This record gives sequence, C-alpha cells and structure tokens, in this order.
Amino acid sequence: MASFTVVVGDPDSGSSYQLEAEDQDANRFIGKSIGEEVDGGAVGLDGYTLEITGGSDDAGRPLNPNVPGANLTEVLMEGRQTGYKPSRDGERRRVTVRGSEVSDAVAQINASIVDRGSADVDELLGEGEDDE
Repeated sequence: MASFTVVVGDPDSGSSYQLEAEDQDANRFIGKSIGEEVDGGAVGLDGYTLEITGGSDDAGRPLNPNVPGANLTEVLMEGRQTGYKPSRDGERRRVTVRGSEVSDAVAQINASIVDRGSADVDELLGEGEDDE
C-alpha cells in the first residue's frame, strides 16, 4: 500500500507540519498532480483544503510541474528551477526528474493550505498543548 510523508505549509503563520498519510488516506493523493487540491481530512486536517505544491520520490528526485505523468524523465534544464541550480550563466544540464503526478514511487508530498476550516491547525493536530 502507498504511504506518504505530507509536509503541509501554513502560509499565514509561516510554519510547516510533517504528517503521515497511509493506506486509504494516501490513496486520495494518488493520481493528483502538482497544483491540484486535496481534502485535508487525509492528514487529519478536517475542513481544510490543501494544494499539492511539489514532492520527491524515495531517491530524492523532485516532482517537476512541467513533466506530465508519473514516470522518470531526463529533462534538459536551463536556468534555476526545481531540481537544478546552475553554477554559471548559460549552463544547461540533463537532470532526471519525476513527472508531476503523484504515484506509489513518491515518498514525500509538499502541500499548502488553501482553504481553512473552523478549527485551528494546532488544535486539530494536538500540538501546542502543555502537559503539566
């Protein structure tokens, strides 16, 4: 079964949360592409909507929004972009990246909160509580 680490970024507070999605919840992400929205209930954020902003596979290769599908592809990259930082002006390099679609080969998904629910993120995740 699929299992993902989902890193959810909160644009309002600037903080990020590392959550796990396994089995049925992970299946909600499979087949979605970068830029698509997913129900936050898959990672315990009921009432929230998340936008997939990126990710990487188990070998660390990034998902590239310009490559369709979920397969590995070698892309000739020019200029700074996801998965490539040129060391000098005009440098180009062929880089292996994964397509923009989430599949079983993906290990980490990056997402951002688009729509908020009625409860605060920290309350839903049980963080920020003092155990005195």
